[in-house]
Amino acid sequence: NGSVSTMGKAKRKSIQTAPESIGSLLAPLQALQYLLSQFHDQGVIIGGVAVSLLGTPRYTVDLDAVFLLSLGDIPRLLTEAAKLEIEPRISDPISFARKSRVLLLRHRPSGIDIDLSLGILPFEYEMVLRSKMVDLGTIQIRLPTPEDLIIMKAIAHRSKDLADIQAIASSHPNIDKERIRFWVEQFSEALELPELWSDISKLL
Repeated sequence: NGSVSTMGKAKRKSIQTAPESIGSLLAPLQALQYLLSQFHDQGVIIGGVAVSLLGTPRYTVDLDAVFLLSLGDIPRLLTEAAKLEIEPRISDPISFARKSRVLLLRHRPSGIDIDLSLGILPFEYEMVLRSKMVDLGTIQIRLPTPEDLIIMKAIAHRSKDLADIQAIASSHPNIDKERIRFWVEQFSEALELPELWSDISKLL
């Protein structure tokens, strides 16, 4: 879908240098971003890297991303990934991805693990549509908005996710709380976890 890629590219943020906390991840990040670009930028980098750039720098040892890809795209993705020395880290990645919608990969030169979630939900499509390129000086990577990263963290809802939410919100005082509330309450109802919004609302 060209409209997703085009709109995302229109938004760009500049950061002078990458935080020290992700300095060792620059090579696998560059490879992952290039892989994303081979599929029309239909995805975003999330996880600890996104938190370090949108909130408070924190130590992270792996990479996470959401790609808007169908299960039928997996063989081609693995072929393109291999050209970038990104390889499966389990013996049957396709079967695992068909069951879990997650591809477990590794950037061989650095040994950094990469988890690719195959997005399918309306929220994930919106997240990619709203995404922006972030300039780290030597490389550029595609990130979700602070609001959308908070929504993802609210769903995961571990103690470290709640700490990440607070850090992101502190760095973005004008954050769109209504958007966050809307989607968190949608997931709260679907997952039958009524505490999702009440737990994070006080952190915003």
